[in-house]
Amino acid sequence: MTTRRNLLILAGGVAAGGAGTAALMGSRAGESVAKESTATVPDVLLADSDRGLVVVGGARPGLVGTRAVAGPDGAVLYAVTDDRVLVRWDPADGVPTRGADLGGGWVPRVVSADGRACALSRTPASPRPAGRARTLLLVAIDGRLRRYDLGGVVEPDAFTSDNTGLFVLEWMPATAPDRYRVRLLDLASGAVRPLITRDKVPVPAGAEEEMRGAGRQAVLAPDRQILYTLYTHQPGHRHTRDLIAGRPGGVHAFVHVLHLTEGWAFCLDLPSPFGEGPAAGHALAVSGDGRRLAVLDAASGRLAFADTATLTLSRIATIGGTAGQRRTASLAFTPDGRRLLAGTGPTVVVLDPETGAGIARWPVPGPVRGLGVSRDSARVYAGGTDEVCWLQVGSGALQGRVPVAGLMSLRHVR
Repeated sequence: MTTRRNLLILAGGVAAGGAGTAALMGSRAGESVAKESTATVPDVLLADSDRGLVVVGGARPGLVGTRAVAGPDGAVLYAVTDDRVLVRWDPADGVPTRGADLGGGWVPRVVSADGRACALSRTPASPRPAGRARTLLLVAIDGRLRRYDLGGVVEPDAFTSDNTGLFVLEWMPATAPDRYRVRLLDLASGAVRPLITRDKVPVPAGAEEEMRGAGRQAVLAPDRQILYTLYTHQPGHRHTRDLIAGRPGGVHAFVHVLHLTEGWAFCLDLPSPFGEGPAAGHALAVSGDGRRLAVLDAASGRLAFADTATLTLSRIATIGGTAGQRRTASLAFTPDGRRLLAGTGPTVVVLDPETGAGIARWPVPGPVRGLGVSRDSARVYAGGTDEVCWLQVGSGALQGRVPVAGLMSLRHVR
């Protein structure tokens, strides 16, 4: 949650001009990012690059730019063009479906799960925002605009399922922010209130938990009702349930569970050594049926499984070949639920999704920077150094490679 879903789900919102809709408008500047062989890519991919959001494959591949943001499942993109016009489109066809004139200076930050709403701010996403007395937010829903003037440092986080509310991060203290709490902005009244507990009762005064650690990754449940965010490096953190019960707390890693329909939050604690190694060495995935969560700690070689109905851990497994390595981790279930794929270094490890036992190890051309699987579970895509490659899921055979200049991470496969 480093301001949070917009950095964790798909980078967007650096207030720089220029390339905002290169892919949408079909400019050569956009096409140059993945020019040679995007026509051969079987699926539509979204990736972060050092020049912003990139679409690979589809009808209009190319660089979208830094003033853009994707929905939590990559189905919808929003971008600000010419410093003032908000445009929405499907990355598969590149055809704009809705636009609004905002005036200048707005940065798209958060998209609703259904793609109908976008929240914008005057400042780009940042792991720790600068202090300020007030925050201006702009919300566009089905082309209708409304501004909000809020006290202190408030960052947009995620929409409620019905788009009547916006979860926000309230940073404290406003003069020099170093921690934040999740709250809910009522879009009709403009009021900001605390969340409710999992038992659907208001959080008592003084019991709202405050986040200080690193939000590593956020994943939307397949039914779009729950957003899971992996946190690491939270020594001494006290959950709301600890504050209510008067317990000391103390945990290095947990999955923050935010129910977008019912408005409650819950933290699923992960045991040591999760959270003690590098944040980049952790990864989160949810199964295609939404019933299982998996969390990988590559540095320790541990893999945690959790039941999403009970929000309890069901198994801790050990993966060979990753322990002690300080590498970026990636994790993905195949949509058919038959495999769990872990990326560390130049290798994709194929695992049994029930037990975490190793099935196969597939080499890839370079260190894995994000994993994704096609909807038919036939291809696994791996981000790499200035490229994306894809493998046949049954055998691990390399099927293709496409250049993507400055690639930082593969985020979505559509």
